[in-house]
Amino acid sequence: MTSDLASQVKDVATVDREEFQTRVEEDVEVIKRELEDGTFDNPQSIVGFEYEFYAVDAETKALSRVPRRLLSLIGFEKELGLHNAEMSTSPQPLNEHGLAAQEAEVKARLSAAEARTGAEGMRLVSDGLWTIPPTGETATRYLTDGVDDDGVQIASNMSNSVRYHAMANTEEAVGMELDAPHVSLSAKTVMPESLITSIQPHYQVPHARDLPTYFQYAVRIAAPLLALGVNSPFFPPDLYDDVPPEEIVDEAWMENRIHVFESVLNAFDPGKVRFPEDIDSAADAIDNIAADRTIVPMPVSRSNRFDDEFAHFRLKHGTYWRWVRPVFGGSTRADANARIEFRPIAAQPTVRDSIAFQAAFAGLLESTFRREHPVHHLDWVVARDNFYAAMRDGLDADLYWITNDGKETTETDDLFADLFAHAKDGLQARGLSDEQAAKYLYPLRQRARHGVTPAGWKKREVRERLDDGETLADAITGMQRAYIDQQKETLLDGSFTNWD
Repeated sequence: MTSDLASQVKDVATVDREEFQTRVEEDVEVIKRELEDGTFDNPQSIVGFEYEFYAVDAETKALSRVPRRLLSLIGFEKELGLHNAEMSTSPQPLNEHGLAAQEAEVKARLSAAEARTGAEGMRLVSDGLWTIPPTGETATRYLTDGVDDDGVQIASNMSNSVRYHAMANTEEAVGMELDAPHVSLSAKTVMPESLITSIQPHYQVPHARDLPTYFQYAVRIAAPLLALGVNSPFFPPDLYDDVPPEEIVDEAWMENRIHVFESVLNAFDPGKVRFPEDIDSAADAIDNIAADRTIVPMPVSRSNRFDDEFAHFRLKHGTYWRWVRPVFGGSTRADANARIEFRPIAAQPTVRDSIAFQAAFAGLLESTFRREHPVHHLDWVVARDNFYAAMRDGLDADLYWITNDGKETTETDDLFADLFAHAKDGLQARGLSDEQAAKYLYPLRQRARHGVTPAGWKKREVRERLDDGETLADAITGMQRAYIDQQKETLLDGSFTNWD
């Protein structure tokens, strides 16, 4: 007998692809009319935040499945894996009170969630990539376990979101592979993507017509912010090939999360997940989304939301996977906005570190746009190469930059001095005092000043354990438990700077 989930996946397969695309293109005309009418304009810059976690057993630190009833009780949303949980903040004006409200909301909701999950013997972990599978299971089995339900491939440890399961049962090719240094894994679903978690700052631009310029700056600051935020050098030990442990550590990329997302979901070049191209106009951004390859054309339901007036386009945008992407939406006409969603940063060791990235991203967009920073002219190919260099090497990457005085440089000190000066300037332009702006940026300044990132911390921990004679599996597991223990003491009220 076919399960309800498999039946729903089969129903999705009956959606006519050409008809779906026709509806998307009709929606494009709706959005463009609203764009011309100024519907997506705002009186000020507004910020928002998405924050992903994974759950572990409080005692063993092994990955733990979160009961669906528990997710609803703590006010979190389901993500791809049964171990995932996600929160989204309420959008706030970019000013001292708005940023404080963002941090307070994250802490309030996370604190309440930790109390509830703690009673269930679990902890929520803020991290880029989990490494300890559930007790008694291997990561390989957890990520690939599934059933054939009347011809429908169902992943056993994936949430019951029809879209996720439909990706494995579509005529459109999806990668479903892990491909990183000394790691390779083939799956029948996109479940390996559930290895990774992220934070995603959002920035609503005041005037939608200016979106392309803001976007161009966002694309160019992506690499240095990624370099500061790297936090996923290691995979679960059973995923590694049989090579010397020291070689695995030395050659590990600092942000494997980037390539996990790309290799699991990309089957062609250019892939669905990739570094974004520049855009010439807000209308150009809309056209790019509409023209993107559709993996799963889903059935569309409508409600009284404003953005349900372009519901097919909105649904398609959900699989418009770029590391920086434009968004057009809003539940009401009054809330309608054009915003930039910044997706390269892994979940961070503490809330303060996470909010530091939100503040830095918003402050940089404010200042670089207002001051017409010359990094706007950095060639797109160089910006893209910077991004993947930062993925591989973090703060050790040679990143090309143009400073405010027009100087081209690969000097890390010059780059970050310029970057933080403009991040601070942008925050002060939105009413923050010198002290307030400095406080938000301090955790990231310290990383740049001392050359220490969460990924670097993890590599050091694993190397020290290997030097003490531990196996690679024990070294990675020991590092991960130390990370979770450190986070337990600092998640809400400390920062990564306290760890050293």
